[in-house]
Amino acid sequence: MWAASCLASCCAACACDACRTVVSGISRRSARIAYCGLFGLSLIVSWILREVAAPMMEKIPWINHFHKTPDREWFETDAVLRVSLGNFVFFTILAIMMAGVKSQKDPRDSLHHGGWMMKIISWFLLVIFMFFVPNEIISFYESISKFGSGLFLLVQVVLLLDFVHGWNEKWVGYDEQFWYIALLIVSLVCYVATFVFSGFLFHWFTPSGQDCGFNTFLIVMALILVFVFALVALHPAVNGSILPASVISLYCMYLCYSGLSSEPRDYACNGLHHSKAVSTGTLTLGLLTTVLSVVYSAVRAGSSTTLLSPPSSPRAAAGKPLLPMDSKDDEHEEKEHAKPVSYSYSFFHIIFSLASMYSAMLLTGWSTSVGESGRLVDVGWPSVWVRVLTGWATAGLFIWSLLAPILFPEREF
Repeated sequence: MWAASCLASCCAACACDACRTVVSGISRRSARIAYCGLFGLSLIVSWILREVAAPMMEKIPWINHFHKTPDREWFETDAVLRVSLGNFVFFTILAIMMAGVKSQKDPRDSLHHGGWMMKIISWFLLVIFMFFVPNEIISFYESISKFGSGLFLLVQVVLLLDFVHGWNEKWVGYDEQFWYIALLIVSLVCYVATFVFSGFLFHWFTPSGQDCGFNTFLIVMALILVFVFALVALHPAVNGSILPASVISLYCMYLCYSGLSSEPRDYACNGLHHSKAVSTGTLTLGLLTTVLSVVYSAVRAGSSTTLLSPPSSPRAAAGKPLLPMDSKDDEHEEKEHAKPVSYSYSFFHIIFSLASMYSAMLLTGWSTSVGESGRLVDVGWPSVWVRVLTGWATAGLFIWSLLAPILFPEREF
């Protein structure tokens, strides 16, 4: 017994040391990698609870206090929203704590990059605590999540525009024939992909024998926007480039497809959902796409000098890798020189807060899915309109980015 007790104590000590080693290893790398990993973990937990937690939640009296027990889909949605709320509170607290951090001498800079054991435990406790809050709080969070998701999509669009214009400026800045040819080739590929994609949309979402005027309108509107982008970008007064116009055209066509594919399964004009069953692989692919999109937006936001860098941050930070790996020497040198932070820690965490709302809406079909469609990721008419309005907002912001320097020449854009 004594030997077994000693062995158990040694194993526990080794486990703790291993955890501390892993956590310290994370802190030495870019903090953005760890935050993305934690966010990805929250999505996995949400998806797992969405599938298995309903029977357990039906037995919790402060959740199932109704005279008649709701359908299974209600408990699935509630589980996802509770995990999302815990994630939202966690990142919102960090955003408030990191407000106003401008220099790496600020003690909160170390908190942002370190203390991972404390953060992981705090995140875990917050998620658990959310399963003890009243249903009214979850209902209120569900309502505001729709607005938060819209804000996240707008941020995503602004980041895309920033990336596309930066890509174009970099290649044009080389001022060599090779890069001009590369610009032309990429633009042509994007336009060919856009028009081929539109052909598939007509084939999938306007089946013969069905009155699909709404779908036809959305596809034709996307094609009109493609031509408008090209005309505005190539206008002599604008002096723009065809590369951003082609990339945004392809993205808007993708948003059109994403919206149409989110139409309910029983809708006659949705040719993708006529089958009675959706494979686990399709669900997994849909969730994986969602995770990558959300994580990229947050990471890109953390690297964007246009949106997030404080005034004291050097513009040269834009040339750093998307997920830089901080070595000990670099950290020591930066502390000695008291360099300003390269991006806003507070806004970085706000991005994750909004992304928590957005991912919850995707996993619950914007909290309106019922029946079999409740098993799908991102399906329902609210999701359709969110995608459509996002595409139109992207078009408006892109055109504004081209016309604003002409309309307001005294201002810097």
